[in-house]
Amino acid sequence: MKIELCAATIEAIKVAGEMGFDRIELCQNLEQGGTTPSYGMIEYAIACGIETHVLIRPRPGNFIYDESEMEVILRDIQNCREMGAKGVVIGALNSAGEIDRFFLNRAMKKSEGMEVTFHRAFDDSFDWKRSLEILIDHKVTRLLSSGMASNAEIGIPILRQMTSYVENKIQIMAGGGVNAANIAKIIKEAGCNAIHFSGTSKVQMDEESLFSDPVLKVDPKKVKRILESSGLRSL
Repeated sequence: MKIELCAATIEAIKVAGEMGFDRIELCQNLEQGGTTPSYGMIEYAIACGIETHVLIRPRPGNFIYDESEMEVILRDIQNCREMGAKGVVIGALNSAGEIDRFFLNRAMKKSEGMEVTFHRAFDDSFDWKRSLEILIDHKVTRLLSSGMASNAEIGIPILRQMTSYVENKIQIMAGGGVNAANIAKIIKEAGCNAIHFSGTSKVQMDEESLFSDPVLKVDPKKVKRILESSGLRSL
């Protein structure tokens, strides 16, 4: 069982290294569900020596991309490969609510030599068996999913079915709403290959500044509680 931290800040990268995470999904703007981080942030994470998988998402919102957006995604994938990232985290759907095969074909070619995770855009698709077959057919490394639900705890029954259905042809990683109260249950009952969480709390950043904003900030104490509750790490 692998444990992945969703890391959107320098502090989160450091926390992941200090607490022995297997890997990170590097992103920014968690408040908007996560978008592609800067090249400087990617290089920094790789230089820290932690296994880095980079979220490639050009904007918030849905996962139906036009040709210009796809071009940006493909350029970001290529840059991540050139910088030495272990993997990329991608996802796109078509207007019918299916995995976008045309996008996936091009993305997999660009990501040659890297691991590829398909993110929770999957949970917005309409048929999980059909979607899994498409990912398997394209040799995607793993799927991040909450089991077609708003969070992984609610999605346990589908996550369990998906894990059985794929017969180890693709890794299934549970994520979405994972916390200290439910992580052990998800690990035990879903039977996934990995689990993913951010361990963040909403805080008001720089309250005395004209540019103060509410942000999701990594909370090392929360991260530690989640890890200890998982039964997979003792800190």
